Amino acid sequence: MSAASSPFPSTVVTGGTIGSIVIGCKLQVLHGNPQEYRKAEILSIRPTPTPEDATRSEYYVHYSDYNKRLDEWVVPERLNLLGEIEYPKLKKPKTILAGIGKETGKGSEPGTPTANGGRVAKNNRKSNLSKASKAGKAGDTASPAPGTPGTPGGATSSSAVAGNKRKASAMDDAGASQEKDGQVPMIKVNGEDEDEDDEGHGGDDAPGQDENGEGEYSKEREIEKLRTSGSMTQDPHEVARVKNLNLIQIGKHEVETWYFSPYPIEYAHLPIIYICEFCLSYFPAVKQLSRHRTKCSLQHPPGNEIYRKDNISFFEIDGRKQKVYCRNLCLLSKLFLDHKALYYDVDPFLFYVMTVRDEDGAHLIGYFSKEKESSEQYNVACILTLPQYQRMGYGRLLIAFSYELSKVEKRLGSPEKPLSDLGLLSYRAFWSEAIVGLLLEQHKTGVELSIDDVASRTAFQPTDVLHTLQNLNALKYYHGQYVIVLSETVIKNAERAMKKNRREIDPRALVWKPIHFTATQLRFL
Repeated sequence: MSAASSPFPSTVVTGGTIGSIVIGCKLQVLHGNPQEYRKAEILSIRPTPTPEDATRSEYYVHYSDYNKRLDEWVVPERLNLLGEIEYPKLKKPKTILAGIGKETGKGSEPGTPTANGGRVAKNNRKSNLSKASKAGKAGDTASPAPGTPGTPGGATSSSAVAGNKRKASAMDDAGASQEKDGQVPMIKVNGEDEDEDDEGHGGDDAPGQDENGEGEYSKEREIEKLRTSGSMTQDPHEVARVKNLNLIQIGKHEVETWYFSPYPIEYAHLPIIYICEFCLSYFPAVKQLSRHRTKCSLQHPPGNEIYRKDNISFFEIDGRKQKVYCRNLCLLSKLFLDHKALYYDVDPFLFYVMTVRDEDGAHLIGYFSKEKESSEQYNVACILTLPQYQRMGYGRLLIAFSYELSKVEKRLGSPEKPLSDLGLLSYRAFWSEAIVGLLLEQHKTGVELSIDDVASRTAFQPTDVLHTLQNLNALKYYHGQYVIVLSETVIKNAERAMKKNRREIDPRALVWKPIHFTATQLRFL
């Protein structure tokens, strides 16, 4: 079967043309250095016309069995058009009536007479609505669940049941008319998504929209979007699941990006964008960056320096006072955070930026943000170490500094959940090292510690202490109570880690007092 006979053949074909490649195709793509062919799936296609080829396009690919952060835009020359090409299968659409749960894709048209003289769709609608009516009456007579009306867990009122009946009837009629016209009913998406950062900010997003700005999705499109968008990303915008930039230059480093970030659309087709490492402004050409550097007077982040030891400094920045810098910082961090969804509403946050100093200035290493007023006692909302500084101990230093601030505030802290994959690994390693070190130190003095004692001395939340001890398999049931028992392997690993020459946060170098905001200062609207 040739690719030209059908855009969605049901079998794997050998060989094809660049014009036959569609979204969903799986084929071999050159990847890595040295380059070798790996199986990949086409997730998106964007036109990149040139004077020589007006139909030229680029292809966004996901490599099978590889992390999503390795997805990238590739040129047509990297596609192996002579090998096997697997096309997506064309699935028969099924009509699903929302609220009724009745599939009618294989049935007769609404109102079509059957052998027994009845009308299928009409009778089905009547029977389903009668069931819904009985369920509604049962709900009226049943004892109300705990909660308040209008909230989850609240009692259901008769007016709400009647409203559901009217909605079900309206959806049924709409579905019948669409099916008669050969259209598949769509599932309405009109909610707000939960915003989470890498180690995530909270905020409100706009209601879900499709590419045409309409708030509708079909069920299969929604499932496919979630499948390809990452484990914790549920951004309703289709463009958010493919990254728009491949490479950035910040300072003397060229860095490959991992995820999508909402930079202006005119930057999407550039091979590289240039970022000022001090003010984080972005430019499409190196000449514009050079001209900017002659005018930019910043040599460090625009905030108060609250910590300095050796060549490491921390700066505290108020998102309300330095909006442009904090927004640029969020745009930059989104390139490396999968489920960060907040970019512009930076007023409710404080940003703590870590830098390394040299003769040219203070260079950005990473940062974490925290809410000015957190009802859940979170001490970190979002945390990131830039890729060029990872695996050097800076991430551990950021985490340690966040807990040092919590100790000054005399509060127990915890990062905002959910954590990203890399964030979870970093926090688990830090918690384990700190807790085991404290237990070994106290064991030498003969002092026994409870979970609450460990939490108060480390500023960790008791739940984080408990989960860490469970991961270490250190909780044992003995004589009617749980005791903390460290295995020889855990002790040896801790002693080995203590011998390493690591950077540590010195509390004496911290010059900082907790900021108390008034109700007026916490008003961000």
